[in-house]
Amino acid sequence: MVINIAGRRIGLGEPPFVIAEMSGNHNHSLERALSIVDAAAKAGAHGLKIQTYTPDTMTLNLNDREFHVSDASSLWSGKSLYELYGEAYTPWEWHKPIFDRARALGMIPFSTPFDHTSVDFLESLDVPCYKIASFENTDIQLIRRVAATGKPLIISTGMATAAELDESVQAARKAGCSDLILLKCTSTYPASAENSNIRTIPHMRDLFRCEVGLSDHTIGAGVAVASVALGATVIEKHFTLSRVDGGVDGAFSMEPNELIDLVEAVFQAWQALGGVSYGPTKAEMKSLQYRRSLYVVDDLSAGQCLNHDNVRAIRPGLGLPTKYLDMIIGKKVIRNIARGTPVSWDLIV
Repeated sequence: MVINIAGRRIGLGEPPFVIAEMSGNHNHSLERALSIVDAAAKAGAHGLKIQTYTPDTMTLNLNDREFHVSDASSLWSGKSLYELYGEAYTPWEWHKPIFDRARALGMIPFSTPFDHTSVDFLESLDVPCYKIASFENTDIQLIRRVAATGKPLIISTGMATAAELDESVQAARKAGCSDLILLKCTSTYPASAENSNIRTIPHMRDLFRCEVGLSDHTIGAGVAVASVALGATVIEKHFTLSRVDGGVDGAFSMEPNELIDLVEAVFQAWQALGGVSYGPTKAEMKSLQYRRSLYVVDDLSAGQCLNHDNVRAIRPGLGLPTKYLDMIIGKKVIRNIARGTPVSWDLIV
């Protein structure tokens, strides 16, 4: 299967599609947001993703009970949900300049909507595809609304059971989505390698008959590279100019030099997959001459017998294969042979 997003082909036979997720790393500066776009393009990212919401479309302006992040281990501990989304959201009037800059630099810009109003707004900007976040992957009404656009749909699968994903996938397909990509995701920030369980990727591909990728919150490129070996065709990473600049997602975001390395590493991983192959490749043919083979290692006179002292398995590989050593021992040579001559059948009787 191959999915086409704004002219970019996505599938097992194509190089991985790398998405730089800006999220709230713009730190409330449009200038910084555009600089992130520039840096993502320079690093080789193929897609640029933002998020479309306001604090009021996400939650209520309360700061107690479940509306307050009290988990001391959380990056966002001590904040209300409303405050957090107020820090992280991308003003809607910034979307067009961000998208325009990304397109001008050869990237495919799109966004994650969180309610119907954000889908309507993104439709007015003619986005080429949509992304559903892990925390919304059970929001069937939102999935139906996005799927009804008929555009390719990417869904992160963090926290979702197989049964929940089945409901979401069926809802998307019934509502008009024919191009679906699921992203294996671990919804912790940052995520650990041992909790990534990327062996799920080929299973997910078989189970839901769709393209599968990775939304990766781990530090570094190792999990992403490994996921390509398991069939991931999309890699999404949070991206920032510098982690020391802060930002709601800065702590687990990649910096420009790291994204450069990631783009190259996942491309090499994809190239290395190749196909099932035995025997020398075209590139290896010249190396065959440096295999071990049988050579005469002493000057010999006609009629002299070959033995383990005057024949050895050495490099290069122009003589008989070494498997014939026992067969030729005791055979006589038919003419004088100089040391360093490769053994061949026409030299012996």
